[in-house]
Amino acid sequence: MAIGSKDLDAGSLRKKTDAELVEELGKAKETLFNLRFQAATGQLESHGRLKAVRRDIARIYTIMRERELGITPVVEPASDDAAKEDAA
Repeated sequence: MAIGSKDLDAGSLRKKTDAELVEELGKAKETLFNLRFQAATGQLESHGRLKAVRRDIARIYTIMRERELGITPVVEPASDDAAKEDAA
């Protein structure tokens, strides 16, 4: 069983655009900060969540690096014009 968030598995992250990955990374870093703060003040209930969020961040960085190196294709954002052309 993989450790991490259910919605941030590698398959779903690869379907996201670069901008969406950056947004997810920001959210994950903010969550990690809040969890660390809770741990420092003794309010954290689930220490396993820290590990899961750290792995989510690593997974996002890995996919971004794969795209940078050309290992996996970059997902292009779907524009309205392209969607109209495909429908025609």
